[in-house]
Amino acid sequence: MTKERILRWSFFVFGLMILALGAALTVEGKFLGIGPWDVFHYGLSLKLGLTIGSWSIIIGFLLLTTSSILTKQLPKIGAFLNMLLLGLFIDFFIWLLPSTDSLIGAVLFFILGVVLIGYGIGLYVSADLGSGPRDSIMIMIVDKTGWSIQWVRNGMEVLVLLLGWGLGGPVGIGTVIIAFFLGPIVGFSLPQCKTLLAYMLMKKEHKKLAA
Repeated sequence: MTKERILRWSFFVFGLMILALGAALTVEGKFLGIGPWDVFHYGLSLKLGLTIGSWSIIIGFLLLTTSSILTKQLPKIGAFLNMLLLGLFIDFFIWLLPSTDSLIGAVLFFILGVVLIGYGIGLYVSADLGSGPRDSIMIMIVDKTGWSIQWVRNGMEVLVLLLGWGLGGPVGIGTVIIAFFLGPIVGFSLPQCKTLLAYMLMKKEHKKLAA
């Protein structure tokens, strides 16, 4: 494996870890509500057992399978690892983090969690090793229908939010905040992460030439 691939995979895995930590923080600060997909996973966990991370993996697997059948293409290794690692990391951080019963603690957990989710997405996407299962199914729907990517994404999130709410998942003002403000945070973090990756790749190339 080349040094560039090692660096890209490092960004990918570290980004998923940061994303999972952010998601776990919002779950621990669930008094304010959590993101639409996590509401769904949380609701499934409440009604059917298993952990939130386990349901993240199961739903991701179903989405990848559906996308593969409809597009007649096998998923990229990055999409598969995204599905698997994100769920494992979420469960690990939920186990590791302390619970908070205070409003101030919930607010701090939530704010930090949303920021980390945004930067985690920026890191793993900048690695350019394949999108996650939820993004894969979104892109497939856009390609098949010609609908706007914004409307497809919003429609998917509203659907899973309603399903999760019906299952008893925590919905609140934080859910709305994540839905509307996560995009701008990623829009800010992604260029930074791409610039950092390009700088580190260039630095490694300069060292190679100097040697």
